[in-house]
Amino acid sequence: MPEAPTRMCGASVSEDGRFLLLYVSEGCQPTNRIFYVDLDKLTRTPGGGIDFVKYDFNTGAEKLPVVRLVDNFDASYGYIANDSTNFYFRTNLNAPRYKVVKVDLSNPGKPSTWGDLVPEHDKDVLQSATAIKGDNLVTRYLRDACGVLQLRALSSGGLVRELPVPGVGGVNGFSGERKYSEFFFQFQSFAEPGAVYRMDLADGTDSEPTLHRRTELQVPHSADDYITTQAFVPSKDGTKIPLFITHHKSVKLDGSAPCLLYGYGGFSISLLPTFSASRLTFMRGYGGVFAQACLRGGNEYGKGWRDAGSKEKKQNVFDDFQACAEYLTGSAGYCSTSSLTIQGGSNGGLLVAACANQRPDLYACVLGQVGVMDMLRFHKFTIGHAWCSDYGNPDNAEDFDYIFPYSPLHNVRTPTGGSRQYPSMLLSTGDHDDRVVPLHSHKLIATLQHELVTAPGANTAQRNPLLTRVEVRAGHGAGKPTAKVIAETCDLFAFAAKAMNAKWRDVGGEAK
Repeated sequence: MPEAPTRMCGASVSEDGRFLLLYVSEGCQPTNRIFYVDLDKLTRTPGGGIDFVKYDFNTGAEKLPVVRLVDNFDASYGYIANDSTNFYFRTNLNAPRYKVVKVDLSNPGKPSTWGDLVPEHDKDVLQSATAIKGDNLVTRYLRDACGVLQLRALSSGGLVRELPVPGVGGVNGFSGERKYSEFFFQFQSFAEPGAVYRMDLADGTDSEPTLHRRTELQVPHSADDYITTQAFVPSKDGTKIPLFITHHKSVKLDGSAPCLLYGYGGFSISLLPTFSASRLTFMRGYGGVFAQACLRGGNEYGKGWRDAGSKEKKQNVFDDFQACAEYLTGSAGYCSTSSLTIQGGSNGGLLVAACANQRPDLYACVLGQVGVMDMLRFHKFTIGHAWCSDYGNPDNAEDFDYIFPYSPLHNVRTPTGGSRQYPSMLLSTGDHDDRVVPLHSHKLIATLQHELVTAPGANTAQRNPLLTRVEVRAGHGAGKPTAKVIAETCDLFAFAAKAMNAKWRDVGGEAK
């Protein structure tokens, strides 16, 4: 958009092919404007196709007849289905956990007047809704960060039944169309590589999903050999933080096991139970415990949960993560501070670096990947300006006052207590990362080495390693060749294993 270059646009066509839907967003807030074009009103070519040349932005004789259905950034709107001009949208307008609304485009009125088809749940977050052939609507919810599927009536929104899912995990993919009675969904867990289930409503609404296809590993593995539990850890202010904990059933939980704690906490991104070959390698090879924290800033409980970890409340995210680390090393007895590694990437890299500054005594190792480390200049490079919606703008004095105290680059200090050591730290980046530019990792590792290694006194100089790993011809991560992913993972886990004194055990080698 020439008049608003920082805005981002997307488009889709309604299922009946009649309407072109245009979405406009700005920054990383879960909000968007929505416009539409009635394609039936456009001029057609002799062959029956739309004469888009006539509506060309630069050379066309006519302007595209765009109707502005919602022309503000008050909420998010996502198309679900339509019957002629009667449309169904998923929105968070006055519903931080989302709901489904219905509107007639021929007389829409203000969005606040649109009728609720599926009201907001008092706890669960509506992730998606899909219309299936007949009077059927399948809704996908997050319940305490676990996937839930429900079958509803499209005409009324009423609940028909909750559909069974295989266990504690995430419904991470859903596919269905209104012209078909069948649909598919994918289930994953920390030990289940992925199973696709099929359900056909032509068999009746009381039918059960059946296994369609399962991903099989090329090594001995059984998901039943792994145990996943979920704890709710009180943070500094008493807020309960969901924490998933997974390990092989043979691991002794006496505090000696190496533990990998992962977090993110930002940009409305929910951390669900998902499978990772690298984490399975850690659990199986080292007899390790993997823990995943669902921190504020994400979308595990809706927009309110996101807002509670953004801007002036960003410190809540670090408090949440530190509380989870204290739980694992404390009364829960999963590990000790000498056997705990924390890991995060991008915004999660900021997380682990800030926590290393604030509680260096709590971890043996820190793995920060492509992290946002300079919080006073992040907005001056590439897409960083869009992150002000989550972090604030450090050029504003009011925002600066809450950003500076946690900025990793500006808060490196020699620890005054305990061993007076920072944990072993490995920061990784890509030399062509155009999202979080490499200068973040370079500046932080240089500052760590300068401030800590040159600290005066034999008892204060840093002895744990402070290293950076630069992947050449690589970016932020998406599209990275498998060989590079494997090489990086090997380096990260080997570094962490050394820091935790973890030994290779291969506890899952006998799985059938």
